[in-house]
Amino acid sequence: MAEEKDPESTEAIVAELHKKIKEAFEVFDHESNNTVDVEEEEPTGYIRFEKFIPVMTTVLLEKRYRPIAEDVLLRAFEVLDPTKRGFLTKDELVKYMTEEGQSIQVFP
Repeated sequence: MAEEKDPESTEAIVAELHKKIKEAFEVFDHESNNTVDVEEEEPTGYIRFEKFIPVMTTVLLEKRYRPIAEDVLLRAFEVLDPTKRGFLTKDELVKYMTEEGQSIQVFP
């Protein structure tokens, strides 16, 4: 028999996801206008938070992506933290996420 989820528990999970999604979105919302530049993915050149949040909520709730093993994440972090401070500044994180590496396509 399938387990029924408690609606209050589900609401709490979704509320927590929305909080985390908003925090992540704000890192890339440089003009603080609820938009992020995504020239490659959208004809308008940007995506609004209102369009982004339902898509990301679905992706996260459906667990479309497997979590990465902790040791792999730690090794990746160590590459970004060669001085072994144990942290990245917000500016460093923004730089790595926006200027370095490969583009990540979020929307099919």
